[in-house]
Amino acid sequence: MSFENQTVMVTGAAGNLGQAVAAAFASQGARLVLIGRQTESLQAAFGDAGDKRLFLATDLLDGAQVAAALAAAVARFGRVDVLCNLAGGFRMGDAVHETADSTWDFLMDINARTVLNTARAVVPHMLEHGGGKIVNVGAYAAQKGAARMAAYCASKSSVIRLTEAMAAELRARNINVNCVLPTIIDTPENRAAMPAADPLHWVAPKDLASVIVFLASSAARAVHGAALPVSGLS
Repeated sequence: MSFENQTVMVTGAAGNLGQAVAAAFASQGARLVLIGRQTESLQAAFGDAGDKRLFLATDLLDGAQVAAALAAAVARFGRVDVLCNLAGGFRMGDAVHETADSTWDFLMDINARTVLNTARAVVPHMLEHGGGKIVNVGAYAAQKGAARMAAYCASKSSVIRLTEAMAAELRARNINVNCVLPTIIDTPENRAAMPAADPLHWVAPKDLASVIVFLASSAARAVHGAALPVSGLS
């Protein structure tokens, strides 16, 4: 699964999963376009950009900024071959009838609208250049509604539906679109938030990154519209 001479764009790159995904692709020779809210957070996570990394501070809810990020990536590396939509968020909510507009809008924006905006920018570029791979990050919880998690479940379910629709639209154009559905990811933040839980049952970022790299590789060229649960070691 070599990614030599390929350019991989990663949103949410400064987070724990973003760093693991960037490291996994870098180990396979990829050039990296790393997108975060602030350049400082990317520098703190990765150090200097170097010859094969480009840091781009981008508000993914602003379509013009996303388009500008793609233009900067193309200016630097010539093309984008892989898009990994990692940016997202979680928030426990209230019962459905008590859900505030602010909660609904926040989760639909950060989890679903970000995917829509990157698709609007990157898919036309991939079509022009003959194809590509897109991997979105949904959530295991998106498969079924849960009490006080309606907005989160709905927003991540939207990621699955967007993935399926894009796959149906683009598979004949040499673009593979798939998504992963992780359970709880083992991060310092999640350990602090749930000190009584056993993280051995969670998903290590590097393990989830390996699945994402597979779906972005030529080995997965026959996979379209998959929503792949990733639930940890036990």
